[in-house]
Amino acid sequence: MTTKPAGHADVVRALGRLCHEVREHEPLRKHVSFRIGGPADLLVVPRSREEVRAVASWLFAERVPFAVLGQGSNVLISDQGIRGIVLKIGKGLDRITLDGDRITAMAGAGLPHLARAAAGQGLAGLEFAAGIPASLGGAVVMNAGAHGHAMAEIVASARVLMPDGEHTMTPATLGYAYRTSVLQQRAAVVMEATLQLQRSTPDVVRRRTDEWLAHRAATQPIGPPSSGCIFRNPAGDHAGRLIDLAGGKGLQVGAAQVSEIHANYIVNTGEASAADVLALMHKVNALVAEKFGVELEPEIKLLGEFRVG
Repeated sequence: MTTKPAGHADVVRALGRLCHEVREHEPLRKHVSFRIGGPADLLVVPRSREEVRAVASWLFAERVPFAVLGQGSNVLISDQGIRGIVLKIGKGLDRITLDGDRITAMAGAGLPHLARAAAGQGLAGLEFAAGIPASLGGAVVMNAGAHGHAMAEIVASARVLMPDGEHTMTPATLGYAYRTSVLQQRAAVVMEATLQLQRSTPDVVRRRTDEWLAHRAATQPIGPPSSGCIFRNPAGDHAGRLIDLAGGKGLQVGAAQVSEIHANYIVNTGEASAADVLALMHKVNALVAEKFGVELEPEIKLLGEFRVG
C-alpha cells in the first residue's frame, strides 16, 4: 500500500466497497494474545466467505501486500505496528460442518471450540488442540501442535486462496514439517480445512481432552498474556529444558519475563513492549548458546518492523 495520502484513500475506498468493516490505525495489541503491538494502517475484518474472497482477490490482483491475522496467538507485533494491510479472520468465518468422521470448518473457527465439538460427537484425534488458543487457519499454516501431536496428523485437505485462484491442498502439497508448511512461504489465505478424525465415544474423548487440559494448566502459564512457545524445539531436545538449565527462568526485560512455570514462554507482566520481548529473546538465546552451544530459532512469528541491536 502506498504511503501517499491519495493512494491510501483509494485503497480505503476500494476495500470499503468489498468489506463492511475497515478500520484505520487500529491498535493490534487488542487482537493478539500477547496484548502487545502498534497499529495497522488498515485492519480489514471480513465477516463472510464472500468478503474474504473479494478482499483477498482484490489485494492479490492489485499486488498489495498484506498480513493475515487469526486469533493472534503465535505472533509478536512490533511497537511501530504494521505499515499496510492486515486481514483478520475471525467471527463470521467460524462455521463447522460434521460429516461422519470428518469435520470441515472455516478458517476462523477456534481450535478449542473444534476440539469440544469433536468430543461431543465422539470423534478422536483433536484432543491435543483443546488448549491451543489459535484459529484453524493459523493452525493449518504453522502445523500447530501440542503433547507430541500436530495438525499434519489430521488435516485431510485445505481450501486456500492464492493469487492464481482457489486451490484444494492435501498434506502432500502442504509440505508439513515441524511447526511449518509451504503456506508460510507463499501469499495465501486459508479459507477452510477438513480434518480426518477417528470414531470413539464422547465419554472417552472428553476424558482424554480434560486430562490434556489439566496437564496444560499445570505446566504452562495461564494467567498473564503470552503468545505460546517462543522458540522451536531443537532436534532431539526441548527449548524449555535448555532455557531452564541455562538459568533463564524468571529472567526479565522491562515488563517481559520468562515464565517461572514453563521456560519456553514469555509473559507480559504489565505493559511489555515488543522491544522488551525481542531483547529478552536475545538474552535467552545467548544464555543457551553459551551453556549448550545451541542456537534457538523463534517459533513465534514477528510482524512489522523490528530494529536489530
